[in-house]
Amino acid sequence: MKNKDEFLKEAKSVLKAGRILENAPMKDYTTFHIGGPADFLVFPASMEEVSGMFSLFSRYEIPYMILGNGSNVLVRDKGVRGAILKFGEPFSKIELASDTEIVAGAGASLKDVATFAADNELTGLEFAIGIPGSIGGAVFMNAGAYGSEMKNVVEKVRSVSPDGAFHEFWANELGLSYRQSIFQNNNHAITAVKLRLSKGEGETIRFKMEDLTKRREEKQPLEMPSAGSTFKRPTGYFAGTLIDQTGLKGLRVGGAEVSKKHAGFVINRGDATAEDVLNLIEEVKRRVFEAHGVKLYPEVRIVGEE
Repeated sequence: MKNKDEFLKEAKSVLKAGRILENAPMKDYTTFHIGGPADFLVFPASMEEVSGMFSLFSRYEIPYMILGNGSNVLVRDKGVRGAILKFGEPFSKIELASDTEIVAGAGASLKDVATFAADNELTGLEFAIGIPGSIGGAVFMNAGAYGSEMKNVVEKVRSVSPDGAFHEFWANELGLSYRQSIFQNNNHAITAVKLRLSKGEGETIRFKMEDLTKRREEKQPLEMPSAGSTFKRPTGYFAGTLIDQTGLKGLRVGGAEVSKKHAGFVINRGDATAEDVLNLIEEVKRRVFEAHGVKLYPEVRIVGEE
């Protein structure tokens, strides 16, 4: 890029408490442990820093994307041209806003927010205890499990738009549907989420969370690197069941494998490339369509240079 040194100098003046890395290997920042380098990996520490970086991205014509916990993303092997904003510790605060409301920074893990809710005897977020990701990412994808989803508990979202302005969206403005939200199209950075829950009984809430955690551990390949569920649920079917019925458990391309434990997961056996994963996904899609006439679509976000 032109004027790289000038951009970095300005970026470091904007990031008073944050930091910026060059050529950051994204395999170190995704749960798949796969991915080439990002030109710039930015760790902002405040909404003001996000706003300032967006202004710089605009002036220097640098494309950008937002990364939460890196749990639902596959970064291609050539990496990401431009910048990635990652929301970490400075955006991980969780606090009560009222007797039944929680405000969490976008970088807070779903597990931590669900545990905080349970500790304060608030029910409604138990389903999220085992979803690997940040709460910002969960809103971005309208994450869900076990019959519930973020749509059921989100009250308001705070964000920064590409022009650097601060915004607040009420739940009915978020366009939340199956694995969809307005943030997949408007390029805003989610910075905080307010949840509305209900008072419950602490022991009952914790029992439900323990039960869901046990079920996940028994059925899902949590011991292996993955991006979570690989495919969206086709209408009227379960992707994992279709893949299993097609006899594809254990199917491998390079270091990528359809999990023998849960066919809905593509896992990294340790040396998988993004190309391995993408080729395996295409093969699974082809064979399932041949066997069942059902089209599968990836749930995992695929980003980076082709």
